[in-house]
Amino acid sequence: MTTRSMDPEKPMGLPDYHTHTARCGHAVGTPAEYVAAARAAGLTGLGVADHIPLLPDPDPVLSMSLEELDAYVREVEELKGAYPGYVLLGIEADYRPHTVAQVSDLLAEYPFDYVIGSVHHLGDWGFDDPRQLAGYETRDIDALWAEYLELVGDAAESGLFTILGHLDLLKKFGYRPSQRVAKQWERLVARLAKTDVVVEINTAGLHRPVAEVYPALEVLQQLRLAHVPVTFGSDAHHPGEVGRDFDRALELAWLAGYRDFVVFDGQPGGGRAGRRLAPLPAVGPRP
Repeated sequence: MTTRSMDPEKPMGLPDYHTHTARCGHAVGTPAEYVAAARAAGLTGLGVADHIPLLPDPDPVLSMSLEELDAYVREVEELKGAYPGYVLLGIEADYRPHTVAQVSDLLAEYPFDYVIGSVHHLGDWGFDDPRQLAGYETRDIDALWAEYLELVGDAAESGLFTILGHLDLLKKFGYRPSQRVAKQWERLVARLAKTDVVVEINTAGLHRPVAEVYPALEVLQQLRLAHVPVTFGSDAHHPGEVGRDFDRALELAWLAGYRDFVVFDGQPGGGRAGRRLAPLPAVGPRP
């Protein structure tokens, strides 16, 4: 397929469901500023999905505190009321086996429209935290990938999450698996296909050392063959990053064989009742 890049300021009918705010401790901006940026950029919807308090002991550099969660929910719900059908109340929650019950209880207390599930830790090691980068030096990379992919599959099967965030995040600093991990990738895709989970095409990786969208094209192709649906997220940590590089994300979706994507309608809880498939916007021929 011959394609051209979109104007990055006109994302051609796509929503952005992965954005953060200053509450998480490593982003800037208020929910209202993200909504304004999304509307100015021509996005069709905006989901605020800040980090839920990292249990059991929230790190102020990684997530909001438990005391801030109520205020976060109220603030986004006010924006939902001001922009009905446009703004959604989301949340990003870490999948860590030892906190599943606590996270489940916390999620159940609030009317989230969708929940992004992410794996940021292998045991106690935050593998995508620049402060812990030295951890790669003493570990077998393929073994890390095998462990990571198993955890992502567990997250999908937990039933806690609507969307899986940045599916191949472990590559963030350029540590890629060898072909020996191909079977583990196949197993993960097969597991995802048996769940209701949606995978996001996340453009933040283009601005990380790996310089690649999450997930990579070859992974998207496997997901498409397995009929795993996708949606879009910038993982914005600044209002100016909303919808960033969605031209690349759209092109990858087409190249992978997708012709539709998931849109959320704002019903609390997400899931099948709160989502629908929309036609993937076209990418035209090069001039």
